[in-house]
Amino acid sequence: MSRLVLFGDACGSGRLGLEDKKLLRRAMYGAFADGFDAAGVASGEIHQEDRGDGILVALDPSVPPAPMVGRWVDAVYESLRAHNRGSAVRTRLRVALHAGPVAWDGRGLVGRAVDLTCRLCDSPTAKQVMAAAEGSDLLFVASDWIYTNVVAEGGRYIEPEHYRPARITHKETDELAWFHVPRLPEPPVPTPPRTGSAGNQVPGAGSPPGGGQPGGSLPPPRSQPDPSAPPAAQQTFGRTEIHVQGDNQTFQHNVIHGGFVGIRKGGPDDGARGRRG
Repeated sequence: MSRLVLFGDACGSGRLGLEDKKLLRRAMYGAFADGFDAAGVASGEIHQEDRGDGILVALDPSVPPAPMVGRWVDAVYESLRAHNRGSAVRTRLRVALHAGPVAWDGRGLVGRAVDLTCRLCDSPTAKQVMAAAEGSDLLFVASDWIYTNVVAEGGRYIEPEHYRPARITHKETDELAWFHVPRLPEPPVPTPPRTGSAGNQVPGAGSPPGGGQPGGSLPPPRSQPDPSAPPAAQQTFGRTEIHVQGDNQTFQHNVIHGGFVGIRKGGPDDGARGRRG
């Protein structure tokens, strides 16, 4: 059964003493609770697991995703902001959201959707964005499926124009993710370095056409044509067609249909229904 999966992680908790950790955890749990209240998610629709300085959540399949990327994110931001104004311990969170099949094995939540959500949140890119946005208290990371099917549709409290993409290559993960820092026009997503050799680069993407040197140098100038020379034969080029195949997924009336693509490892997802919290 497909469910929305949230993972939140507190920044910098390893530097705190015991009493300060308690304050941070109280603020983190309070922010999540404020978000669920604002999004209209009842306690019986929430399965929540403690991860020390983080929280893992799977929601009932009946919970629509739009309020989670809209009102929930806004309420968590406001809760953290209110807490940090009056606390000596500043709480900053990275939160990721994905969806997919999730199971309960008697010990905890399992499934590739869980793995991907946690890795998006803990990815080096997410940590770099949060470090660069040092004045912000919340980073929200949406999986590509969540962005394409929910965020991009817009709606109340949803700001797709303020999201920016970055590719996450971490452990077994190679996925596109979308980053959002509330109240910033765009998140400080790092620019990926230009890599690749001249043998595998595409013209126009780091490998200049016309025989120039790789690395951005200009191609050699063309010599002026001889006016007395006969006209050159006209070159024609064939048309290249690219066919893309993949899984079909649809999102209609806040209901998820079809499978989800996450971490690309062999084996089907466990479709067993997770235990409600």
